[in-house]
Amino acid sequence: MNIVVCVKQVPDTATERKLRSDDKTLDRDAADGVINELDEYAVEEALKLKEAHGGEATVTVLTMGPAKATETIRKALAMGADKAVHLTDDALHGSDALSTSYAMAQALGRIGFDLVVLGSESTDARTGVLAAMLAERLGVAQLTLAKKVEVSGTSIAVERVTDYGYDKVEATLPAVVSVVEKINEPRYPSFKGIMAAKKKPVETLSVADAGIAADQVGLAGAWSVVAEFAVAPPRGAGTIVKDDGDGGTKTADFLATKKFI
Repeated sequence: MNIVVCVKQVPDTATERKLRSDDKTLDRDAADGVINELDEYAVEEALKLKEAHGGEATVTVLTMGPAKATETIRKALAMGADKAVHLTDDALHGSDALSTSYAMAQALGRIGFDLVVLGSESTDARTGVLAAMLAERLGVAQLTLAKKVEVSGTSIAVERVTDYGYDKVEATLPAVVSVVEKINEPRYPSFKGIMAAKKKPVETLSVADAGIAADQVGLAGAWSVVAEFAVAPPRGAGTIVKDDGDGGTKTADFLATKKFI
């Protein structure tokens, strides 16, 4: 079974994130890049599925991003993935979710897959739509927001998280699955895994290599753009309510002026 895990390098959420003033896209040089936290659950689930099948499966990491995204690839390889594909090209800069799904689908068509696994969303864009878009473009089943995944032969079943509990969804491979953070506990890369990752194959694909039409990706091919943005003003000083026996009234009056009550 050929399992492909889609991962993304995102700005560290512990640092300040900024937009570029020239084209209003994310300034990836303004903060340290890290693997998207929710994608670590996807990598872990892919590795667990491989182990459950006695090692007969292979796990390939696929990422789309600038050259520095190789750091994210190495993290996934150190966790235990077998190989990686890095889709990188200046023409991809500024791609939105729709054009990203197109580019990733083209790369997946070139790689080949039985199962594609993703995190439920990225911590920078937080659209949560890529799995569904990929499944539509690839013409395969989508099983999203999974808290449990089971594969038997060509059949796949997941427990899909809902507001009232979960639904059991079944399909036939090939398929696209997105997982939630409750599905597992991602492993830490061991020293042995970190050293082994340096020798694992990483294939680099350009737009031309993947058969991607350049006018359908990047800022030129984006269906959504940031029209305008402004830096958030600094937080003002708080209001202190002194309780002289009427603290409740003062608090209520303050909340009323802010239209909270």
